[in-house]
Amino acid sequence: MNERETFASRLGFVLISAGCAIGLGNVWRFPYIVGQYGGAAFVVIYIIFLLIMGLPIMAMEFAVGRASRKSVTMSFQALEPKGTKWHWYGMFGMAGNYLLMMFYTTISGWLLLYFFKMAMGSFQGMDTRQVSDAFTSMQARDVGLQLLFMVIVVVLGMVICSRGLKNGVEKANKFMMVCLLALLVVLAVRAVSLPGAAEGLRFYLVPNFHNLMYDGAGNFRLFEAIYAAMGQSFFTLSLGIGAMAIFGSYIGRERRLFGETISIGVLDTFVAFTSGLIIFPSAFAFGVSPDSGPNLIFVTLPNVFNAMPGGRLWGALFFVFLFFAALSTVTAVFENILACWMDKWGVSRRKAVWANLALILLLSLPCLLGNNLWSAIRPLGMSIMDFEDFLVSSNLLPLGSVVYLLFCCLSKKYAWGFDSFLAEADQGRGVRFPARFRLYFTYVLPIIVLVIFAMGYWDKFGKYLLALLA
Repeated sequence: MNERETFASRLGFVLISAGCAIGLGNVWRFPYIVGQYGGAAFVVIYIIFLLIMGLPIMAMEFAVGRASRKSVTMSFQALEPKGTKWHWYGMFGMAGNYLLMMFYTTISGWLLLYFFKMAMGSFQGMDTRQVSDAFTSMQARDVGLQLLFMVIVVVLGMVICSRGLKNGVEKANKFMMVCLLALLVVLAVRAVSLPGAAEGLRFYLVPNFHNLMYDGAGNFRLFEAIYAAMGQSFFTLSLGIGAMAIFGSYIGRERRLFGETISIGVLDTFVAFTSGLIIFPSAFAFGVSPDSGPNLIFVTLPNVFNAMPGGRLWGALFFVFLFFAALSTVTAVFENILACWMDKWGVSRRKAVWANLALILLLSLPCLLGNNLWSAIRPLGMSIMDFEDFLVSSNLLPLGSVVYLLFCCLSKKYAWGFDSFLAEADQGRGVRFPARFRLYFTYVLPIIVLVIFAMGYWDKFGKYLLALLA
């Protein structure tokens, strides 16, 4: 058996793990949700839930990976008590990685395509409506162009992973993350200096709990807002499908795991927060609603760059480094998929790369075609992209996180056990895991995650149930 690869540095582990979590959820969904639920007050609630939900589960996923030195397909099998069936989840976790890539590669291709469009000045002179129409037309008509850029994303991700952990994934992610963080700061400075940006800053930075509790029509929505904060704090870290556990399997025991999860959570939150400093001043300056969905990236920002001196350059750089954020997620998940193949079936990295290059290209086609040639196909009333996202975000992530929680917290008779988890998590230097809250992790947190799971179904299908009961 080949010796397990390891990271060249602690920084590489932190940046790759953060890169896996950082993506469109930070740059698009976070500002969108904040805008929808009243601004700064929502951010406060989001951070609270990130601390009490997201970080403990991430530490548990890292611990399972580091203790087993395996990917999600084999890690439970290495640690579970004899006769238990925790390893059954391994294939579901692997399926979650494939499902995520089935739509994420298409979106990543859009970002790369937008880089070229910005660099060539395709949006110059357009107003908001014209940019919006161009985005809609691109989805519906430019099938070949979308296919080309999706293929580029998949091939580029696999080329990076083919070079191995240290020389491929780690080096590439370090470069991409540093560039992304630097440009985010520069763009935030530019955004807050726009005419009319002060109103957006006030909305984003000054808490208004009335806006949190009531919508524009005066309807009470506090519980809805709390659920949204729980969901965002949970989903932003990509937990539950082994995407973090694989990086735990590559690190040593010099550092305690909870301290590492805090570093990753801070970096993830910094990107989300700084994205808000770009989005909200820009949205208010150009009269775009802050909860206007895809407009926050694909419509609002092209207009921002149109109004900036040297806007073509800044716009092109923004989209290429936003693409880097997406590609860091792609390479991290690809690495997890390849590790699953190498652990489960003992194939070489090279063979795993070639097999998955073809497989992911094939699996990504339904999402790409779902916006045009296959638009009539609507599973459960959703587009193909939304359906794939629903399977991952509303099913495998929450249920997988419950699996990790229970595996680490139940008695050693039935699972890995809290004492075994704690011994692994607290090896090395750094912040200890908060073991005093064991009862909360064992009995309360799984219920909270299951509530998120149930609310995901209510959001999708509740209106149909109410219609049937009416």
